[in-house]
Amino acid sequence: MGKKEKKAPAGPSKEWMGTYGDMITLMLCFFVMLYNPEEVDAVQMAALTASINGDPTKGGGSLSSTGRLADLGNIVSSMPSMEQGRYLGLDAKRAVSAFAPKVNTNKITISSDERGVVITLASDFQFREGSAELDIEETRDALQELSAFLSQDDLSEKKFRIEGHTDSGEVLNGKYASLWELSTARACNILHYLSDFGVDEDCFSVAGYADKQDKYDEVSDNTSFNRRVDIIILDEAHF
Repeated sequence: MGKKEKKAPAGPSKEWMGTYGDMITLMLCFFVMLYNPEEVDAVQMAALTASINGDPTKGGGSLSSTGRLADLGNIVSSMPSMEQGRYLGLDAKRAVSAFAPKVNTNKITISSDERGVVITLASDFQFREGSAELDIEETRDALQELSAFLSQDDLSEKKFRIEGHTDSGEVLNGKYASLWELSTARACNILHYLSDFGVDEDCFSVAGYADKQDKYDEVSDNTSFNRRVDIIILDEAHF
């Protein structure tokens, strides 16, 4: 009788690939849910664009040939909003770095919008109802730091606007005819202190918005935070 032929060993199972694919899909869904487009860092986005565009001066790689993707990088990097975003991102980072301890305690908040970078004076900077006066002994250090920050060489080409606000329920003490005058007086007082500490007044403008831009409504316990002043590092389009 002839010898029986040996069967070739079975190949490795590929069933694991289904489980692996499901896991990768779930991880992708998880990170997509975490992604918040409002938190995109303008500086990192500029570096990413440079990488696509193959700009070696900005950390990007080089492309073997110019194609549609590189053209897209050129188009994106030349958009005005991208250029503005780079500067806004840098200014915001500088502000957060300079005021980190006070940001952590909510004495100062930093945000950005279409106007530029917004530094809001809160907490110790809250004004008494119907008053534009600050307790300078409590706020002196922070105002000096703010003055030094706004006087940096990196911001020498910038313009700034100080915007005063009131809350809708404020009772005037007779010194101001309306909330418009009160909010403007708050902005002017901050400018006077900053000027005393070294800023160039010629780089500033002031505005008062009364209670027209309140952040908290009347039923909130935080209406006192509507009595605030915003210092804005203006985007060039708003100079």
